[in-house]
Amino acid sequence: MGIIIRMLFWILLIFGGGYFGYILDNKLFPGVKIGMLLHAISFIIGLGLMMLVMRISKNTGRTLAKYGRKGKLRRLDTNVLVTQGIYSYMRHPMHLGLFLFPLSFAFITGIISFIIIIVPAEIVIMLLLIKLLEEPEAVVKFGDEYLQYRKATPAFCLRIKCLKELLKKPICK
Repeated sequence: MGIIIRMLFWILLIFGGGYFGYILDNKLFPGVKIGMLLHAISFIIGLGLMMLVMRISKNTGRTLAKYGRKGKLRRLDTNVLVTQGIYSYMRHPMHLGLFLFPLSFAFITGIISFIIIIVPAEIVIMLLLIKLLEEPEAVVKFGDEYLQYRKATPAFCLRIKCLKELLKKPICK
């Protein structure tokens, strides 16, 4: 799947999820609106999560840019398997951060159905896409090197040591 199609899919997940959540809230909870205080708290939680998403994206993106290219490539392309930094702890650190993106947006909007129904469903969809698309593409692209990396490195790591590496101050290019 090309980078443009993936970006469009993300936009659809985020805004489609928000819209569908809004529709569900009106059907499941007619007349129920969260109060100003709860929405303010939800908004602050959402902004905090969004800051984590940005930190993770910056760290993983810079790591990929630093170690994932040999020669002249388009901006978002890689041709070297990256196993340094956070990628030595987990195979999909950027996706771990991206799981938080719909959740942060859901909290910012304060749409209850988006938070408790749609975001978990979107995360399941993302996990399936990783398993069914991303992993096979990496095997085709990097071959045995990726198979060995996959055997030695978990897809995700939530240990404190891993999360510290994921959230540390971004490396400079």
